[in-house]
Amino acid sequence: MIRILLAEDDLAMRSYLARALENAGYDVVAVDRGTAALPWLERERFDLLLSDIVMPEMDGIELAQRCAEISPQTKVIFITGFAAVTLKANREAPQAKVLSKPFHLRDLVLEVQRVFGLPSQASI
Repeated sequence: MIRILLAEDDLAMRSYLARALENAGYDVVAVDRGTAALPWLERERFDLLLSDIVMPEMDGIELAQRCAEISPQTKVIFITGFAAVTLKANREAPQAKVLSKPFHLRDLVLEVQRVFGLPSQASI
């Protein structure tokens, strides 16, 4: 089973995304900020880091850079509501995918499937 570490500071969005990914068959650990994600990355293996870019304490780009050091096999998808932040993410973490809010949950699940080369079967 694919394990996803979700870092999203907005409680409603975090709950919504975690529930959708779990319903799609993924094992999800959800945290409210980048600094809370680091201990998880250090002690457990995750296949995917799904991170908001704009968060307090540590933004998603810095988190992805730290993830690359700690767990280089972990893939990264960013989620953001800010177009300018998307451009910065593409420059500073070019190996990462970026989903711009708003997006449909089906799009998120399809993007996760694409990242892992899985057949598309989003039923959300």
